[in-house]
Amino acid sequence: MLFALPDDKTLYQALLARDDRFEGLAYVGVKTTGIFCRLTCPARKPKPENCTFFATIGECIEAGFRACKRCHPLAPAAKADPTIAALLQVLEDRPGYRWSEADLVRMGHDLSTVRRAFKRQFGMTFLEMARQKRLREGFETISRGGSVIEAQLDAGFESPSAFRAAFAALLGRPPGSLRKDGLLLADWIPTPIGDMIALSSRTHLHLLEFVGRKALPAELAKLQTMAKGRIGIGQYAPTTQIRAELGVYFSGKSAHFTTPLALQGSEFTRGVWAALQDIPAGETRSYGQIAAQIGRPSASRAVARANGANQIALVIPCHRVIGADGSLTGYGGGLWRKQRLLEIEQQYKNQSPKA
Repeated sequence: MLFALPDDKTLYQALLARDDRFEGLAYVGVKTTGIFCRLTCPARKPKPENCTFFATIGECIEAGFRACKRCHPLAPAAKADPTIAALLQVLEDRPGYRWSEADLVRMGHDLSTVRRAFKRQFGMTFLEMARQKRLREGFETISRGGSVIEAQLDAGFESPSAFRAAFAALLGRPPGSLRKDGLLLADWIPTPIGDMIALSSRTHLHLLEFVGRKALPAELAKLQTMAKGRIGIGQYAPTTQIRAELGVYFSGKSAHFTTPLALQGSEFTRGVWAALQDIPAGETRSYGQIAAQIGRPSASRAVARANGANQIALVIPCHRVIGADGSLTGYGGGLWRKQRLLEIEQQYKNQSPKA
């Protein structure tokens, strides 16, 4: 397993007690404020349903949370390493600057040392942290219906071309290419474990992925071809429905999804996806078990490929497939998310599938 945190109930009690035994080992993201804290934070305690617990600071940042200004969760790492302290300070001083490896060299830093230090402390590199902080501002503006120029300024990009390039590198398309109307509409959906992008037609959900998934640009390009370039920003009814159902899922009320899905794949692939949807929340299966279920016991590798081709995360629960030895296997949204989803779904283990 990627990490072994106690259950949420234990961590919430530790948060209430400001228990320092979890210092550096667990952090809490508060959905209502978008802030992440140490469990010893002196701030007013959030309700348990508004808390998401993480094992690393990098996971908090990747999930879209900002560091608390009362308990300063980045401070211990900064105190332990002067290099980290200096670079965190320049991020604060110049939040809109487009940092590069050349900048780090000019400042006298060794690239490999910086990379190792940030990876060790935060689970992400300095450049990844800087980019995440800036692009998140732009995404939030676009998701609220703001213009590309407004998004560029909110993200701190002085150059329109730099913002377009950064946006395209992450999503596979520049923001200006997204039409005001379209056969498919894209929208951003915040969740406790990171922002997701949804693409829907008027009748079906075509894509639901975590922002930052490596396969996302290729998936969007495929949908763009299918829609003949007619992709816009906004939401049709399926996006509205999946947004509501995700809220219910993460609040612990139900793991049942009814949003209509557009499934683009071969008959075999669709059969694998149907088998994935048959796995009850709170349970897992191996590739071999899925292969046997669909009547192709020797097709474990083909099942794995079909699993990886899924572009409707959570609803088609490919995160419920693990290795035959019980270990976590690859997950496009990140192994830490797979671990977190499996932990979340333990609360559904004894529920009726349609509860």
